Amino acid sequence: MKIAYSNLACPEWSMEEVFTHAAEVGFDGVEIRLLDGNVIPHTIDAVVRERIVKLARDSGVEIIGIGASTRFATPDTSERERNVDELLRYIELAARMEVPMVRTFGGGFKVGAADEREAVQFVAEGLTKVAQRAKELGVSVLLETHDEFSHSAMVRDVLLQVNSREIGALWDAHHPYRMGEGVEETYRNLAPSLQHVHLKDARRKGDDWELVVFGEGEVPVQDVVQKLSDAGYDRYLCVEWERKWHPEIEQAKTALPKHMTILKEYLARA
Repeated sequence: MKIAYSNLACPEWSMEEVFTHAAEVGFDGVEIRLLDGNVIPHTIDAVVRERIVKLARDSGVEIIGIGASTRFATPDTSERERNVDELLRYIELAARMEVPMVRTFGGGFKVGAADEREAVQFVAEGLTKVAQRAKELGVSVLLETHDEFSHSAMVRDVLLQVNSREIGALWDAHHPYRMGEGVEETYRNLAPSLQHVHLKDARRKGDDWELVVFGEGEVPVQDVVQKLSDAGYDRYLCVEWERKWHPEIEQAKTALPKHMTILKEYLARA
């Protein structure tokens, strides 16, 4: 397995610093969520695209994915169509940059059995609408275990409806765990479509969660790595240190090397 990190970890870093530090610490890849401290737009021009691609190439660090914020669970048809169009633009951006995947969310909805079935249908319909274009451009679109889709069975149910090799699953280790799922349950639900993994640790802090370095929280990160190793998973593990959303946590310059050291230890034991 190769190791990447999301540049959510370092909103204050330039793209030059993102790739320089990645190479220095020994990361194989970078997942791009931010540009100049803000969520990367799909509208970046050719000059910016080519600069980022050159930085990656010169550093020897792969750009493994782009993080979109698209969501499809809303009952508002026009809003879903707007998100379909936006996701298509991100797929095209990824293709121009030769990036293999784009992450998407399912989105939020009112919890209830009927609402869940409807939300699954809405997300499946949205992803079906981008599947052919993703196939044409050689880009995978990955639905993350996140927000109300933190339950891995919901991600599974969406992907069963879409039934496309280009539309896959992204396992964020924290969110299914905080929903009460164990590693075996999550892996069983996602395994047929699993293409990417986000790793982060956290511990409960009242009604919220506090992000911490691997091994300092309660998310079974080592067990996730062990399960993936046992199953023959050979794709990327991505360290997701979300300092963009949680500026109080440790800076990337010191936190990322800690995560790399611990994750290598996990892999050596697996």
